[in-house]
Amino acid sequence: MLRLFTLFLTIFTISCSGPGTPGTVTRSECMAIAEAYRTHMWVPSAANVLHGPDADGIQVDTPDTGYQKAGAVPGWWIPGQPNQGIPYQWGGFATLTQFDRDLASGLAAGDVYTLEKRRLLDAAVSRHATGIDCSGFVSRCWKLPRSYSTRDFASLCEPLDSWDKLQPGDILNTYNSHVTLFAGWADPGRTSLFAYETGVPPYWLVVRRTISTAHLRSLGFTPLRYRGMREG
Repeated sequence: MLRLFTLFLTIFTISCSGPGTPGTVTRSECMAIAEAYRTHMWVPSAANVLHGPDADGIQVDTPDTGYQKAGAVPGWWIPGQPNQGIPYQWGGFATLTQFDRDLASGLAAGDVYTLEKRRLLDAAVSRHATGIDCSGFVSRCWKLPRSYSTRDFASLCEPLDSWDKLQPGDILNTYNSHVTLFAGWADPGRTSLFAYETGVPPYWLVVRRTISTAHLRSLGFTPLRYRGMREG
């Protein structure tokens, strides 16, 4: 009898979540998580600054105000002062609680994107830094059990045949490049939209901003809906 119940529970869970779906999240939950990442307040110290190789030899550059490399987007957060918004970290997947704990442990607060990190992918992720990157951010907003990359999202989603069908909690994704979380239309003509994202110039943190729809289309973004997304 117990075996039959366990089998029923497994089938029920799969049918509710959908094929290849780790779980479910409501649109309101997704937006609340995104806003929490955008508004999170934190006070770093000099111990959270790193510009150079970490203990494993991986190059780390925290996006603090001391990061001012020629041709690169400058850093923004200030040691010893309150800062708002979780900083960008290449490969980052920290929860808000984990981020605060990591700060207290002296981990580097963020790690900026570079072409070299793009080339190395996971090999360039520092375990001595903390924060969130674009795909890690969406993964947290969807309450996924691990960080899925922009290369993985299509396997969890249904493509939308029209941008007009976008709803809060859906994403605009470019394979192996960038993902942004749709938050709503910014005008009646739908020529621009509101989105949460991180890691796009000039922002090394989670932000909510207005983006031109035509601009996103020109860059090849694809509208996707997570199979585990629920209304509410």
